[in-house]
Amino acid sequence: MNRRIKILYVDDEPNNLQSFIANFRQEFDILTASSGKHGLEILQCKEVQIIMSDQRMPDMTGVEFLAETLKLCNEPIRILMTDNSNASTIIDAINKAQIYYYLPKPWNEKHLRATIMAGNEIYDLRARNKELIGLVSEANEQMRKILYGLP
Repeated sequence: MNRRIKILYVDDEPNNLQSFIANFRQEFDILTASSGKHGLEILQCKEVQIIMSDQRMPDMTGVEFLAETLKLCNEPIRILMTDNSNASTIIDAINKAQIYYYLPKPWNEKHLRATIMAGNEIYDLRARNKELIGLVSEANEQMRKILYGLP
């Protein structure tokens, strides 16, 4: 697809948000939030392709936030970023939040960019697949009407 990738990055550390914006603002449309609650508010009125979250935040962990996003919008690709490589956190992130990728902090700019681009490719493929399924369903319905003489 030919559009700028829109990313929501949630992190309670302002320096991380500012660093991300400084590194990627020319390539991507970036929305930021300093808490999971604020991130959920943004998702109620903005469409994004990528959701990234830090794990360790007060009030709501990254896994909890990403799991909550599933209730609002299932389509965006989810990335968890953390300096904590606890196995149970990774398992929870996969099982509860359906993350696409677990990225260690501090992040490497090239690796993060490649992860975002690959995640966006998956987002686009899923959207195209959904569109094609709709077209096939529509064609099947038309054929059914023709075959059975329905209006």
